Amino acid sequence: MLGWALTFLVVALIAGALGFGGIAGASAGIAQIIFVLFLILFAVAMIARAVRGKPPV
Repeated sequence: MLGWALTFLVVALIAGALGFGGIAGASAGIAQIIFVLFLILFAVAMIARAVRGKPPV
């Protein structure tokens, strides 16, 4: 999932450099949404692991 966020970020940077503002804005927005979703799922996984009694790696 983090790979997808980085991919959309790269697409946004390239599109912005080439002057495609609409595509750059959309790609940046998608990258932000995917990154926040990744952070939420990561936090949930760490909390679930802590509740089960396993120490973090």
